[in-house]
Amino acid sequence: MTTCDAPEDRYATDPLGVAEADRLAEVMQGLASPVRLRLLGVLRSGPATVTELCVAIDAGQASVSNHLRLMRHLGLVVGEREGRRVRYRLFDDHVSAVYDEAVRHLGHLRSQP
Repeated sequence: MTTCDAPEDRYATDPLGVAEADRLAEVMQGLASPVRLRLLGVLRSGPATVTELCVAIDAGQASVSNHLRLMRHLGLVVGEREGRRVRYRLFDDHVSAVYDEAVRHLGHLRSQP
């Protein structure tokens, strides 16, 4: 594999290394699901159980549980046990900010001719 000679220094640096770009792509692919985006939207309002999430997005328990498992693996949500139930919440404010920016971007795209 060869590299290109960049005419300007601004092209000479990659803000992400290969490993970071791979991990970011994995997380972004994890967001590329209407069900997972809807779950994030609900969890922005606060923690919820699987049952509450199922009702909120009108989806089955097995489906919601599988999506939450992947979202936990990707660092998007955290599950905290409360007795026999697990209450899910967003991992941190960064997840909410990514969601908010994506929604704003969608609004921007809609306003374009």
